[in-house]
Amino acid sequence: MPAGAERRGLPQGRHLWLLCAVALKLCQAEAPVRDEKPSVSTSDLPCWLVEEFVVAEECAPCSNFQAKTTPECGSTGYVEKIACSLSKRNEFKSCRSALMEQYLFWKFEGAVVGVAVVFACLVIIRQRQLDRKALEKVRKQIESI
Repeated sequence: MPAGAERRGLPQGRHLWLLCAVALKLCQAEAPVRDEKPSVSTSDLPCWLVEEFVVAEECAPCSNFQAKTTPECGSTGYVEKIACSLSKRNEFKSCRSALMEQYLFWKFEGAVVGVAVVFACLVIIRQRQLDRKALEKVRKQIESI
């Protein structure tokens, strides 16, 4: 600052305290919190979510008719029939078949082995290239002697 120039504003340390005070006030000002919860009717939920149930039919693949008419068949293609104890309703529930899980597991394992083989081949090829370069370098050094 040139000599004789007047400094305006707050002194050096005070503006930091003022900024902190304003920030603290802003943090303390909270928005009003609603205690209202959206009401969910239990009749809209499947009975197996809100009460105990017994599996009436084990997990099985959906038939062509079920695949077109039952929305539970859409996600996995397998469905099990359940009987709810309190409401005495029979409903379908989507499930995952052990055979489907086994197929997906072996498919994943095959992909992992395939990727490992590809990268092992790449490592071998790169190692051979590096060996050739090292041998060429040694050969040139020997020739220069």
